[in-house]
Amino acid sequence: MRLRAKLYALLVPILLVVAPVGSGRAQTVDATPPRGHVVALGLSDELNVFHSEATRAAAILARHYGRSAAPLVYTNTRSSRRANAATLRAALATAAAHMDRDKDVLFVFLTSHGSRQGVSIKAGRRQATLTPFQLAGLLRETGVRNKVLIISACYSGIFIPLADAGTLVITAADATHPSFGCEPTATWTYFGRAFFNEAMPRTDNLRDAFVAARSAVLARERKQGYEPSNPQMAGGQGFSTRLRAAR
Repeated sequence: MRLRAKLYALLVPILLVVAPVGSGRAQTVDATPPRGHVVALGLSDELNVFHSEATRAAAILARHYGRSAAPLVYTNTRSSRRANAATLRAALATAAAHMDRDKDVLFVFLTSHGSRQGVSIKAGRRQATLTPFQLAGLLRETGVRNKVLIISACYSGIFIPLADAGTLVITAADATHPSFGCEPTATWTYFGRAFFNEAMPRTDNLRDAFVAARSAVLARERKQGYEPSNPQMAGGQGFSTRLRAAR
């Protein structure tokens, strides 16, 4: 009996030490942040700001959320016209093929002029409109569960209905107002600068970055005497809390 008691006394501390280690290891695996794969398109060749914003935003998203995954960027300029609906479909398919479609996050950033029908695609004399219905179909084709859709365009709030638990949608304006900053010498739109260039480096998540950017855009619009564009954000409840920027 004394020997059994001594053995029990020795085993209990060992079990107490070993159990937490295994538990902590499992939590570390579960806490691994998802990897972001970035597709960005500057869809209009009318102004250089769309090329500049798409290129710069893609680099920032990849740096903060890509974990070494290079972004796919296509833009329309006066000398190079590479962004259209077909290019977008191909880029989404390429990104999806290199992803864990259940765990990773697909980032899609579009910047252009916008209307109440959709986002403008302009390359030379060719013009078209990418509608919410068309974009929803392209995203569905990827088979990716978690998606972040960011659109910098006037009236881009018309894309908010695409939001759901697996799709976080962020827009530069609501469905009834224009956004601002499309100027010949600009490198960013108002929203693009506030969200990507200013807010994102100061936060580790997209929701805080959006709140900061929305406030900055409103202050700038009021100073300029513009009617507020009312940037919007919705969806992403299924994964956004796990999405943290690399530091």
